[in-house]
Amino acid sequence: MLAPEGWPFVIGGAAFAVVVHLLWPRGIPLAALGILLSLFSLWFFRNPDRTPPPGTGIVVSPADGRIVYAGESPPGRYAPVAGKRVSIFMSGFDVHVNRAPVSGRVTAVRYHKGEFHIASVDKASLMNEQNGVTIVTPEGRTVTYVQIAGMVARRIVCDLKEGDAVRQGQRVGMIRFGSRLDLYLPAEVRLSVVSGDRVRAGESVVGVFP
Repeated sequence: MLAPEGWPFVIGGAAFAVVVHLLWPRGIPLAALGILLSLFSLWFFRNPDRTPPPGTGIVVSPADGRIVYAGESPPGRYAPVAGKRVSIFMSGFDVHVNRAPVSGRVTAVRYHKGEFHIASVDKASLMNEQNGVTIVTPEGRTVTYVQIAGMVARRIVCDLKEGDAVRQGQRVGMIRFGSRLDLYLPAEVRLSVVSGDRVRAGESVVGVFP
């Protein structure tokens, strides 16, 4: 399955190759670049099916990638009180479709302009362009995930708006070409991951409510 954002790149690359071939039969190397763009886009914008594991009170990873931080988080922009934060770095080789960490209702969508530092460094959480989405579960628990643009990623896609109902594991957006996602959780959550772990969006459990 292909993420909708990928179709313009797939079609554009193929169209470029066809036009070059028709207008310049000797331009095979240039036409090949169009084919390579289409093939890369088919791979990069892949959108595999994911099924959250069974269980109550679990929080699943909102992104594929590598855990670069898992631990305490002081009060800040997305959480008025201290809690837990899990940060996931998505390289250019990871699936970039993001998925809801919990089921509930969206209570806030907050976009912040910013810079474009390397997404794997911690200052990206505060300084980079980002979009935060807060979800309140049926039990009244507040969970916020933040899509953060990186040095190369300059396009954040958010499929949700305030008031939307969301189910755990559903597609909620993506970030193009390398990025980071921060997950802010209440203090009582018991984290299930540590720095260096690899996780899969919609499937890997990153925390559990007591």
